[in-house]
Amino acid sequence: MPATSFSDLAIVIVNYRTADYVIRCVDSLVAERVQAGPFEVIVVDGGSADGSAEKLTEHFAQPEWNDWVTVLPLERNGGFGWANNQAMLRLLQRPAPPAFIHVLNPDTLVQPGAITALLEAMQARPRAGAVCSRLLEPDGALAGSAFRFPTPGREFVRGCGMAKLGTMLGIAPTLVEGETPVTADWLTGASVLFRSAALRETGLFDDGFFLYFEEVELMHRMGRAGWEMWFVPGSRVIHIAGAATGVASGAQVAVRPYPAYRFEARRRYFVRTGGVARLFSANLAWLAGRALALASRPLRGPRADAVPQEVSMTLRHGFWPKRADGRASIPRWDEPAGRAPGWTAP
Repeated sequence: MPATSFSDLAIVIVNYRTADYVIRCVDSLVAERVQAGPFEVIVVDGGSADGSAEKLTEHFAQPEWNDWVTVLPLERNGGFGWANNQAMLRLLQRPAPPAFIHVLNPDTLVQPGAITALLEAMQARPRAGAVCSRLLEPDGALAGSAFRFPTPGREFVRGCGMAKLGTMLGIAPTLVEGETPVTADWLTGASVLFRSAALRETGLFDDGFFLYFEEVELMHRMGRAGWEMWFVPGSRVIHIAGAATGVASGAQVAVRPYPAYRFEARRRYFVRTGGVARLFSANLAWLAGRALALASRPLRGPRADAVPQEVSMTLRHGFWPKRADGRASIPRWDEPAGRAPGWTAP
């Protein structure tokens, strides 16, 4: 593949109190600049207030970094989508904006050829709005990377934890897998490359989400506009799940309850994409599945992947919609950066 020009690709890494992970992540990108082309990196500090911004600024001011790594410190912790938007707005409003923007988690290590594989996938598919890497656990095990949208049927299967029952009912699984590039409904935000043209058409992350489901909603929007989402298994990225959020996933399932904002984000997603009726249908389906799981517990034993307090947290934070859930907070590519995130509105 021909090398990209400096303006073709920018990588955005949002930090929140994970400065050491960011430094390791950027270290893993050094070799990629030789193969994929001389891209730039913007490290956004989301109001860490723990010295991270100062540490990162000092580190990347060194000569080997200062011509391609920029630190953008923000005064508030506005959430994942909002922080990414602050960098993307600045990039898209340049006289020569990058053709592609890669959103990358700080708790990742990019494996050789991963960036090139994503760029090749984009260049081969003009309607690809986003492509993502295959995520690996630190021990090399596969982690979830590409998915189908949440539906009431899939929420029922998630609640009961019986994948075979879902197959019997004709409900396609949430996880999308493959050894060659394949389309999916939505892609993990841990390592996803966006086409700037798609972001200009559909808008950026809805900053009414603090954390979680923001990439799902964005790709729902992109899909409605005719853009495609592709999983690229040849791009491999190690993900230390939960290092940035404190909530693990995959083989590293959390042993403590999920935070309230995860349930609030799920609630907002269903309202924004299908209305209140869709939210109630999903919640009732999940509760029915959970009831089935509890009823079958004497035969199956306790579920190893059960999240503590999930029923009570869903009922408290994820069941009843709020007025703000129905309000979009999606910045256009050409609007000024810096406005308050939508999730802070009453």
